[in-house]
Amino acid sequence: MKTVKYSRQTFLKTLLVSALVASSAFAAAETKYVLISHAPDSDSWWNTIKNSVKQAGEDYGVRVDYRNPPNGDLADMARLIEQAAAQGYDGVITTIADYNVLQGALKRVTDKKIPVITINSGTPEQSEKLGAVMHVGQPEYEAGKGAGLRAKADGVKSFLCVNHYATNPASFERCRGFAEAIGVDFKKSTLDVGEDPTAIEAKVGAYLRQNPRTEAVLTLGPTSAHPTLRALAKADLKGKIWMATFDLSDEISKGIKDGAIKFAIDQQPYLQGYIPVAVLATMKTMGSTDLAKVSAAVQANPKSMARFTEYGLAPAYGPRHIGSGPGFVTKDNIAKVEKYAGQYR
Repeated sequence: MKTVKYSRQTFLKTLLVSALVASSAFAAAETKYVLISHAPDSDSWWNTIKNSVKQAGEDYGVRVDYRNPPNGDLADMARLIEQAAAQGYDGVITTIADYNVLQGALKRVTDKKIPVITINSGTPEQSEKLGAVMHVGQPEYEAGKGAGLRAKADGVKSFLCVNHYATNPASFERCRGFAEAIGVDFKKSTLDVGEDPTAIEAKVGAYLRQNPRTEAVLTLGPTSAHPTLRALAKADLKGKIWMATFDLSDEISKGIKDGAIKFAIDQQPYLQGYIPVAVLATMKTMGSTDLAKVSAAVQANPKSMARFTEYGLAPAYGPRHIGSGPGFVTKDNIAKVEKYAGQYR
């Protein structure tokens, strides 16, 4: 038998080629998901969800991309969903910012048998109509109503709902729930303020001057809460008028502690990013669409359990859908969540 001798250079070339082939095979087999939100670049609230999908990707060994329309334009969001359908993702996670605008784009995804999980905006019923696996989020109307019932117990009979993202129809459900809880017309009590902080402050100030008998203010997140606090301070109403807000930030936490804000409605956004990734990855690993088994596996996963325990999070697992809220952050429990506000809460 003839012995074949290889030079050192030939040997190294062979190793390099083998490594490249192995790397290409790994890349081709990489599991990748995408989360597409409706939020503009300026909306810092979504940083928590960005952090959560990063950690979920680490825990489950998958890649997760984050995409959003820079200016919050829903037509751009629909195009991002259409692009995702063509880019070979193993799963798509998205909000239902506007059912009518997004349903066509999402059909392109589901027609390719790519699993979809909806989060944040929209309802479980809409999610099912779109063919999604499940919905992970906070029921907007019920969250608003829960806040309104607390206001009613405090004697509130009129309010202003400061809506900074009226382009998302689901946002009005928060205002409507609050309004119906205290027995008023939500349309007459809702102000579309846009996203510019200076404009929000001016519009809230003008409304309160024109409606001096307003007893309460509800803001729909940090984008509207921060300038509203400044408007109240200028009107000498900070800490005197009843105020609550959705979501958390450092400034909102401070407002809760100093009494300017009664409470924040916390939808535990971390769960809205982490759980869909965990569910999609578990479905793929198990080769199963049995949601009872998949949810049980996610609940039993030690890495997931450790994350939720560390951040003080409590998902509400249903037969199909998973609730992330609402929770109410008050003076009594603010210390527990303040440590992670803006990052993981």
